[in-house]
Amino acid sequence: MTAGILRVLEAGSTQVTDLGRRRGPRFGVPVGGALDQRSARVANILVGNAESEPLLEVTALDLEFVCDIDILIAVTGADAHVTVDGVGRPAGQPVSVRAGQSVALREIQGGLRAYVAVRGSFEVPRLLGSCAPDSVLGFGGRLDAGSTLPLRQATAPVFNDHFSAELYSLDVPRLPSGFVVDVTDGPDIDDFGDTSSRLFEQPYLVTPKSNHIGLRMTGPLPERLTAGEVLSRGVPVGAVEVPPGDELLVLHRGRGVTAGYPVLAVVTAGSLDVLAQVRPGQRLRFRRVSAADAAARARADLVELDALRSRVRSVFSALDALATATTGRTLL
Repeated sequence: MTAGILRVLEAGSTQVTDLGRRRGPRFGVPVGGALDQRSARVANILVGNAESEPLLEVTALDLEFVCDIDILIAVTGADAHVTVDGVGRPAGQPVSVRAGQSVALREIQGGLRAYVAVRGSFEVPRLLGSCAPDSVLGFGGRLDAGSTLPLRQATAPVFNDHFSAELYSLDVPRLPSGFVVDVTDGPDIDDFGDTSSRLFEQPYLVTPKSNHIGLRMTGPLPERLTAGEVLSRGVPVGAVEVPPGDELLVLHRGRGVTAGYPVLAVVTAGSLDVLAQVRPGQRLRFRRVSAADAAARARADLVELDALRSRVRSVFSALDALATATTGRTLL
């Protein structure tokens, strides 16, 4: 059921996505989805959505849109100047927007991608359970100026009308500073002998050929010392490959599910989010961690997101109780 319409005024490089099609790889389809999974999850949590709901992924360029109903939004990921009808509003917090007000994200910096979630989300087509774009299959794609998205629900403004400010603020986890990418040993690390340590000795420069499929970068390349052919096989998201030539390749969420290059290392789940924010022309460093440490960090991230989800639920419950007591109807 459609409650309203979001109309794009300035599209930049924006697409509708979600956490990806987890059923895809079994059918030979890339998982896809938001490159910065953590920021996408946080955006949806902040507006009370399920984490897997569709949202907007905004890459580098400006976005502006308007809705014909009252909505609640949250902007996460890279730092962006967020305005509602020209008035600055906080990123990383739920923000109320009245019907007809324009929302703009400009001057994205400190990263490459920002995410915009709307309470209730959008009614959009899905493929194998996901709305994530797939350029190979011709599914989804970038929005254009004039594009419209059906909104599932309206959300009454949560304002202190005297100060035009939200009635609450949430302690939201921030993006890590700097571009340090944690990796665990890959299945072919022994093929590189002592040269595998080159991966950790100097920064790597991300090239303009990087995209959703993978990041290409230049720097000191480890050398494969064995001569045997690597058969095509399944490879994980985050595989650090050393193909012939002068570049290192790190596969991301749009990668094909099989490949035939030696896998030196595998990027941890949390550091995949870091890779999503590195711009071409910037440098990053790899850091070796154990599988146990990577798993512990992943568990800690889940605990942090659970704590945020609990705080959001408490705030929404309190606001609903207040609205019911004063107006006789729920607010959210």
